[in-house]
Amino acid sequence: QVQLVESGGGWMQAGGSLRLSCAASGRTSSTYALGWFRQAPGKEREFVAAIRRSTGTTYNADSVKGRFTISRDNAKNTVYLQMNSLKPEDTAVYYCAATLIATPQTWDYWGQGTQVTVAS
Repeated sequence: QVQLVESGGGWMQAGGSLRLSCAASGRTSSTYALGWFRQAPGKEREFVAAIRRSTGTTYNADSVKGRFTISRDNAKNTVYLQMNSLKPEDTAVYYCAATLIATPQTWDYWGQGTQVTVAS
C-alpha cells in the first residue's frame, strides 16, 4: 500500500505561482512513478505531469509545458508541482497518483486532492 497526501493548493490570481506537494508513505520503494492529475468542474480528470522515481524522467501535458515543473525528493518521498504563470483554466482539484514497478501503466494509488483556484 502507498498513501499519498497532497498540500499546497489555494487561491491565486492569474499570472501567479503555487507549489503543490505530495508526500508518499508506505511501500514507496515499490513505486515506479508519481504523477499529478487534475479535474475541473464538469470535466474529466486529465493528466498533468509525471516523474519516474528512479531516473527523474519527467512527462508533461502540452497544456502545462513551459509553465509547470514536476520534481521529486526521494529522501523525503515527496513530489512537487511548481505551477507558474497560472491561468484561470488551471482551476481544478489536483490529485497526486502513483504507479507501481509491477504495474507501471496503471495509476494504482491516489491522494484525496487539493483545490487550486485561479482568479482572472
